[in-house]
Amino acid sequence: MVEYRIDRRSGVATYVQIVQQTKQALRLGLLEPGDKLPTAREVVEATAINPNTVLKAYRELEREGLVEARRGLGTFVRKSLGAHPVDSPLRAELDQWTVRAKKTGLERGDVEALFTSVLDEHFKEDQGDEA
Repeated sequence: MVEYRIDRRSGVATYVQIVQQTKQALRLGLLEPGDKLPTAREVVEATAINPNTVLKAYRELEREGLVEARRGLGTFVRKSLGAHPVDSPLRAELDQWTVRAKKTGLERGDVEALFTSVLDEHFKEDQGDEA
């Protein structure tokens, strides 16, 4: 089951963080079709956010066809995303690169900014496709 981590200082709306983290779990194969998402109550207890925020995120995921709400049962994954790159050789290369970046003194924010700039450069046509 996915555990949501909310960064209140990120400037990203809380419900968007839940949507993004769910999509990331789907891409990495951590969530698969048939898996149940945590209930709104479980997310609220773990993160201290408003239940309506969780429900808004789940509705967005449902609108995108990624999950479905089953009355009285919960919210379930309908489909996965991506090729599940967890065991990909590219992941190993990225891991090695990240170790090198950290050894050179880059902090997490520096690495995120650098990686995001490279992503933006190579995936220009894809920008705006996702929330």
